[in-house]
Amino acid sequence: MKKAYLLPTEATIQREFGAYSKITDASPKYVMSLDKIDMSHDGIVHLNIIDFLLRRKDLMLT
Repeated sequence: MKKAYLLPTEATIQREFGAYSKITDASPKYVMSLDKIDMSHDGIVHLNIIDFLLRRKDLMLT
C-alpha cells in the first residue's frame, strides 16, 4: 500500500502508481491520498484516506 498526501501532478501520480508496475501477482494494490477524485487504473485502487479512516471504504484483502 502506498500513501501520498496529494496527487497534484502527473509525475506524482506516475510515481505512486508506478511503484506497482513490476508486480504481476493478483494481490490487491492500493494508493491512498487526500484527493477526492478516484484515480484508480490498471487494477490499482485509489482510496481517499479520510473515507478509509472513517470506514466508508474498506480494503479487500485476498
